[in-house]
Amino acid sequence: MRTPMWTNEDEAFMQRALDVAERGRGRVAPNPLVGCVLVKDGEVIAEGWHDHLGGLHAEQMAIHDAESKGKSPNGATAYVTLEPCNHYGRTPPCTEALLWSGVKHVIVAHPDPNPTVRGKGFQVLKDAGISVESGLLKDRAAEQMKPFLHWCEHRRPIVTVKLAVDANGSVDDRSEEAQRFTSEACLDEVHRLRMDCDAILIGAETVERDNPSLTIRRIETERQPLRVILDPHERTNPNAVVYTDGHETVQIGSDYNGLLPLLNRLGDMEKQRLLIEGGPTTIHSFLSEGLVDEFYLVQSPVVHQDPVPANIDQDVLSQAGLSLQQTEKWGEESVQIWKRVATQ
Repeated sequence: MRTPMWTNEDEAFMQRALDVAERGRGRVAPNPLVGCVLVKDGEVIAEGWHDHLGGLHAEQMAIHDAESKGKSPNGATAYVTLEPCNHYGRTPPCTEALLWSGVKHVIVAHPDPNPTVRGKGFQVLKDAGISVESGLLKDRAAEQMKPFLHWCEHRRPIVTVKLAVDANGSVDDRSEEAQRFTSEACLDEVHRLRMDCDAILIGAETVERDNPSLTIRRIETERQPLRVILDPHERTNPNAVVYTDGHETVQIGSDYNGLLPLLNRLGDMEKQRLLIEGGPTTIHSFLSEGLVDEFYLVQSPVVHQDPVPANIDQDVLSQAGLSLQQTEKWGEESVQIWKRVATQ
């Protein structure tokens, strides 16, 4: 594969492919987000993305889009965010679709590390005489499909923690009945975060105190995350919402044998991003094992009257191998986003 000489125009076309890939967010797991743009004579003639599990892949949708517009993909350049697959899965191989369409040049952002692909897509295209280049906006593509890439390498999910605290670092107010203390706008962002995760984990104490549903309710979605209840002493109420609302829940009870085996078990279920929304006890257990990859620390201006300290501050997060990457505003709340450097 020759050393690529990409132009600003090439980068713009690949960025568009990354942008259209976002349309599949929350809909395609365990597959990654993928986008494709077909360009001919310097103009975009079609675009496609992986829209839902079992649906057309990005390349296939782009070719279909071109045909539906009366545009021929013959001789076009395909800008694709992930190496085209060359195997039969839920859909036929994307390499076949590209060969059939007459595309003459394929530019890819990121190679596919999945053992079912891993360079085979590139080789098939090159053997057929198609010019292939890889690496354009690779880092941006890697960030977009980070859970998929992490799962391919480690066969376990990325661990993301979301913790809401008051102005003084308290997670609960024992002077009142259990209730949410963050703003409506913040809750919208939490549901967007849930939509991007395959499983949500809490401990027994959170089930007993809050009786949460852990579902996505404020955003339209076709799937709900798996709920994981960490309850080694099996003391949670069997009538709790998570056990009775009809959505999938796994209770990790007396068979619990540690955090890494739990993550491996979820990885075997093709869960690529785990969101922990439990209390301090559960969160500290993951932090102490060095298993947290991302931490969303949500701070409300509310002050609890009978506080329950989280005992999680910058020192704790730094010692767990995390570094502060950015801050955001979710409604009335300030959010610190900490990440492990190795998973950025």
